[in-house]
Amino acid sequence: MLLGFKTELKPTNQQKTLLAKQAGVARHACNWGLWLTRNILNHNSINPDSKIKFPTAIDLAFAFGSNG
Repeated sequence: MLLGFKTELKPTNQQKTLLAKQAGVARHACNWGLWLTRNILNHNSINPDSKIKFPTAIDLAFAFGSNG
C-alpha cells in the first residue's frame, strides 16, 4: 500500500525570492548541460576521428567553480 503526504509551503517574501533564484540557477545549469551535450554530439558526428568525451562529474564541478 502506497501512502502519500502533501505539504503546503508558506514562504515569506524573502524565501520566495530565494526559491525563485534557485529555480533560475537550476534552469541555467540544465540549459548549459543541454547545450554542452548537443555540441559534443554534433562534433562527434561530424568528426568521427577526433571524438570528444563527455565530461565527468568532477570536470563539471570545476567548470561551475567548485573545487571539488
